[in-house]
Order: sequence, then C-alpha cells, then structure tokens
Amino acid sequence: MTTEFRPGSMPYPQLRLNLEALDNNIRVMASWCRERQVDLAPHVKTTMSAPIIGRQLAAGAVGVTVATVDQVASALGWGHQHVLIANEVVDRYGLARIRDCLGEDSGREIRCFVDSAAGVNAAAEVFAAGADVALEVLLDVGTPGGRTGVRSRQEAVQLAELVRAAPGLRLVGVAGYEGVVPNSRAEETIAAVDRHCRLVRDVYLDVAPFFETSAPVYSMGGSAFPDRVAEYLPDAGQVPGTRRILRSGCYVTHDHGTYAGVSPVPGLVPALTVRAVVLSTPEDGMAVVGAGKRDLPYDAGLPLVLSVQTADGAPKVGATAAVRSLFDHHAVLTGVTGLEVTDVVDFGISHPCSAFDRWPEYVVTDGTGRDLDVWRTDFHRSSLSTITR
Repeated sequence: MTTEFRPGSMPYPQLRLNLEALDNNIRVMASWCRERQVDLAPHVKTTMSAPIIGRQLAAGAVGVTVATVDQVASALGWGHQHVLIANEVVDRYGLARIRDCLGEDSGREIRCFVDSAAGVNAAAEVFAAGADVALEVLLDVGTPGGRTGVRSRQEAVQLAELVRAAPGLRLVGVAGYEGVVPNSRAEETIAAVDRHCRLVRDVYLDVAPFFETSAPVYSMGGSAFPDRVAEYLPDAGQVPGTRRILRSGCYVTHDHGTYAGVSPVPGLVPALTVRAVVLSTPEDGMAVVGAGKRDLPYDAGLPLVLSVQTADGAPKVGATAAVRSLFDHHAVLTGVTGLEVTDVVDFGISHPCSAFDRWPEYVVTDGTGRDLDVWRTDFHRSSLSTITR
C-alpha cells in the first residue's frame, strides 16, 4: 500500500530528501566528469529510486550500474537499457535470467564482471546454449585483502585468454574498485588507492588485445576517490575507442559524514536527512527520539543532530544534543539543552547507501524544507514472474 501525500501528513520518523540539493549534486558531478572526459554510469543501488535515477540519466549519465540480477530487472522495468552489474554472476539461474533479458530485446546491454576460471566456465555453460546472444564481461581487478577481482597482471592475462576462448562470452573491458580502503585522506590510504588505480590501468593495457569490441570500457568506482582515479586513466590513444566510465553513486545525495569528509569534488552538498520526534526526556541532559537502527544508518558513524524545532515548526536555535547510542526504534541523545517532548529533530546521516534501503518511501522537499511529494524506493522488487528460467 502506498501513502497518499498531503504536505505535512507523513508520520514520523521520515527520510527527507532536499530536491534542490539533489539537483545541485547531479549537475556538479556531471560537470566534473565532462571536464575530465569521463562518462558516468551511476551505481543506483545507492537509492534504487526511479525519480532520482531518471534525473541522473537526464543530466548525461550513459547508463546505470547495479549490484544484483534483481536490480537489473528493476532498471529494465524503469526503461534503462544499458546496465552494468558491478559484480560477478555465477549462479545458473541468475545467468539464465540475464540471457533471457538480452534475448527479449536486442537493444539491451547487460554486462557483468568476471574474476575466475570457474566463473567464466559457469557463464559459458549457460550462454553457449543461447547462440543468438552473448554475455559481455569486464575483467574485475581487486586488491589484496579487499573484495572480488584478480590480484595480478599475470592472472588477468590468463583470465582474458580464457574469456576469449569461451563460447558465448566476449571481453569488453576492465573494471576496478578503489574504495576498499578506509574512507580517509590519510597518506597511506591515498598511496593504497593509487597502487590499485595503477594496477587496473596496467591490466587494461595488458589485456587490450583480447577485447572483442570497438569501444572497450575502463571502469572504476569513483565515489570517495574520483580524483585519484582521474590521475591514472588510460590515455585515449593507448587503446583505440576506450570509454572511461565512473560508477559513483553516493555523490547524488552526498552526506554529513563519510563523504563530506573524504570527497574531493567541490560543490556537493548533503541532501538527505531523517526527521524524528522527541518521545521522552527521562533525565537532565538526556532525550530519547523515535528513530533508531531501523531508520538511521550507523555503519559509517552515528547520525548528527542538525536542527531542532517545535511540533509547530518554530526553530529552537539554542537547542543542543548529540547521539549517544541507537536501539531498534530509539536514539538516545546526551548533552541535551532546550529539547522537550514533542519537539522535532533533524539528523544528518553518514553513508547514503545504508539510508535509502530502510525506507520504502520518503519525503521530497524544496530548499526551504517545505514538503513537495513522496517518492519511493524499489529494493525488493519481485520480478521473477517476468523472467523465465
């Protein structure tokens, strides 16, 4: 069931999106990419919300990035034809779903990552049977102690040779992810990011002879360290036809924590907050607010108290508080002055990917905080009936 929207009618707590800030961030990132001659295929698992993604595409994004086959189905359902799965797909059912999606519409482009002989063989078993469609893959380059991806240039070349020989598969590029490091600008962190970016570029040049496309893709993450990625991009002349694509997703709303502290892109502003009501002031200097782990991200730092107002909307300029701890549906605030039961608190969040997935719907506001609309997310779309086994 969806909620009929009337300004001021949404219950607390609320996820709130500042539309003016959102559109600013989309413009800023689009301009940043144009200046560096890179394309953007945003990782939409950040929001999984069709109105936001539509705005990103309208601003020049060349496609969308997702993490799962279910998210592919959502992207196709929203009308997006160019989809990159920034992940390995190795299960037979998932591969068959991709094959069937490609077979339904020749205009679709659905690509995924590979990093092992076992993964290549699994995909070949499914796609060799569907001779009319091929699975286009990017070779995934990882980092020691990180996530997926080959760890060396030699391993990459061997895997590229295997893809080239596999029926039903085509190697169309190389991908890396420079974000599997602490989100900081410490010297050792930047050095680790640079090492990974150099390795991905070197692998791209090493395996270029195995590409089976006139427009090979060089793809990196680009949320926290896009400036470092830009320093190590392959030159346009090194591999003819190269498309340099970032997959950044978190820029679209930015935040008040992780990305506020690490992003080098000037002009991004936080667009996302959570609003909740003060339920109790059981001790001096303490308040309990009706929003907790089910409502607020906490994997990248506790939320920040941004502002307080009365239940009638009057600002309480002198009020102070800080989040001490979170329970399922409560936030305990300490250092409290000026807060009373029924007051409303706006929290800044850290890490938008862990915010949107808590909310099936959220309030959209203008730059002054006036409620405009309710938009929805689609993290749990049921698409199995539309894709055959």
